[in-house]
Amino acid sequence: MIDLFSQQRHTELCNEITRHNRLYHELDQPEITDAEYDALFRELLAIEEQYPELVTADSPSQRVGSRPSEKFTPVEHVVPMLSLKNAKNAEDFHEFDASLRKTFLARSEELEYACEMKMDGVAIELTYEKGQLTRASTRGDGLVGEDITENVRTIADIPQILTAPCPEILDVRGEIYIDLADFQTLNRTQEENGQKTFANPRNAAAGSLRQLDANITAQRPLRIFCYGIGRMQGATTNTQVETLQHLEKLGLRVNLKDTTVALGAEAVINTFNDLQERRETLPFEIDGVVVKVNDRALQEELGMVSRSPRWAIALKFPPRQEQTIVEDIGLQVGRTGAITPVAHLKPVTVSGVTVSRASLHNWDEIKRLDIRVGDHVIVERAGDVIPDVVKVLTDKRTGKERQIPLPTECPECGTPVQKNPDEVVPRCNNPQCPAQVIESFKHFVSRDAMDIESLGVKQLKQLLDTGRIRDVADLYLLSKEDLFTMERMGDTLAEKLLRSIEASKNRPLSRLLFGLGIRHVGRNTARILAKRFASLDELAKCTAGQLVAIHEIGDKVAESIVDYFSNQEKKLLLRKLQQAGVEPQGEVVIRQDGPLTGKTFVITGTLSKLSRKEAEELVEQLGGRASGSVSKRTDYVVAGENAGSKLTKAQKLGVQILNEEAFAKLTGSVS
Repeated sequence: MIDLFSQQRHTELCNEITRHNRLYHELDQPEITDAEYDALFRELLAIEEQYPELVTADSPSQRVGSRPSEKFTPVEHVVPMLSLKNAKNAEDFHEFDASLRKTFLARSEELEYACEMKMDGVAIELTYEKGQLTRASTRGDGLVGEDITENVRTIADIPQILTAPCPEILDVRGEIYIDLADFQTLNRTQEENGQKTFANPRNAAAGSLRQLDANITAQRPLRIFCYGIGRMQGATTNTQVETLQHLEKLGLRVNLKDTTVALGAEAVINTFNDLQERRETLPFEIDGVVVKVNDRALQEELGMVSRSPRWAIALKFPPRQEQTIVEDIGLQVGRTGAITPVAHLKPVTVSGVTVSRASLHNWDEIKRLDIRVGDHVIVERAGDVIPDVVKVLTDKRTGKERQIPLPTECPECGTPVQKNPDEVVPRCNNPQCPAQVIESFKHFVSRDAMDIESLGVKQLKQLLDTGRIRDVADLYLLSKEDLFTMERMGDTLAEKLLRSIEASKNRPLSRLLFGLGIRHVGRNTARILAKRFASLDELAKCTAGQLVAIHEIGDKVAESIVDYFSNQEKKLLLRKLQQAGVEPQGEVVIRQDGPLTGKTFVITGTLSKLSRKEAEELVEQLGGRASGSVSKRTDYVVAGENAGSKLTKAQKLGVQILNEEAFAKLTGSVS
């Protein structure tokens, strides 16, 4: 479940960092030090890493830290760099393990896992073509990163040329970090030179990688551990450990010494406990263990959900804790109307960050903790990031503590709240609640949605307060005279805003889908839907069963989509948008009723008529799924010249093999 306090903190960080970005980059009037800015940015990225659902289109991480800024060339990851789910304790991991074995693999025997240190660094991707380093990029939002090739070429750990024989194309994923001793030396040097020091090694690494001057990067003690691959053409490995060994043979730096193969969940927990004991003695910072199913065929069989692979999880170390006092308990209203309690704390430093508020999640949690205003409590930053109250020190009570009842009305609009039996939070069901309305507008106009520039929270509030807009469709009915009612709105800015609104009418379909704010439909899910449906009308007619049949769409997402398009108010809104001239651009549509629907293909070797990418795109356009490795669930292997080990494995598993001519007949690509 999404931590709703994290949602509020994420919004606060977005607003604060955006303001500081403008002060620094546009006005050249910074108000905070680089170290203070880095601390804010690190907290934002860490929240988004732990809760990918909280990544919003207007987050600074999508414009600067994650999405390429205007100063860097954007790089699209051919294979997305997905985030990992987190396990906070042994119980969570046992549930993960049981789910894999019973739910997804239908087997009872224990799984073999590769356990790797979870480095507290910066993820990057290195692309090698015929052994030559051709590009390096940041992880970005997982789909698009920043080109940092010239900076990465200065890092001694990263080879410019791989040891032969090497794959034709290889995308290597790795973590850039700085050793603790080197970090201390770097900060001493910065201090001696009268320059600003860094808050921590990770921030120093991130800042060093994003320098516009590669000479500055070259002066920083950056290191890398490579941990995996995206594409690997011309070679194959059977396990995660073999992958690391193969990367090491190619001349890449990996951490095989601290990688353990564990059979079964208990062995993983033992490895985790051993590493936790060693944590403080390591020369670099880690915050847990990344646990991956070792067999790569099983990885392929397990697949992934929207933002993370099913076959891997981050087993996090217990967070560090501190004691403080609850000074008050407030209420917050989210975009969906959920009302959650927030503890206002006497400020305390936890893991190097000052914490003044912590999530209480819901009233079931308040009851479980028996928490009251005035209590002495233990707070922790879950995953060393998210503040939570974990324990009440009842022996320190004085009798003056005050209990907090379940709210009967919305703190923002006064509407009586409702609490569904199957939910743990009460909700404000008033669609005109100011808190929900402004959040919905912010989401709609944000960069990864309809991308309406120069329309921020302040302007939206003014338009709402004056009645110029009531729903997002009203944005497309605004006149210059309407805009002049806002503060500091001149003719030039009004013209610019109207042009931006007009341009947004023809954004890609995935942008509009994301901007509508359908519950559980994030950017990646919106892209998946836009590849399956040519229009909103076509999507609106789809049943939950048809949606679930789409790879990466689950029951909850399907139900939410169907509910949205069956809601009468939403139908009126969509009709109003259409009447206002909003006509989203169609995208490449994958046929749901195509001849390859439900079939999984692996393309291997060299085809004479098509490139491998073209063949995979053709499979997807006809409803099939293109995979990178062969498993028992593979339906067809298309074998060109020099097919190699994938062909051998297909023959061993009894998978049907097609030559190029048979593939052309099946797809109708050649008459």
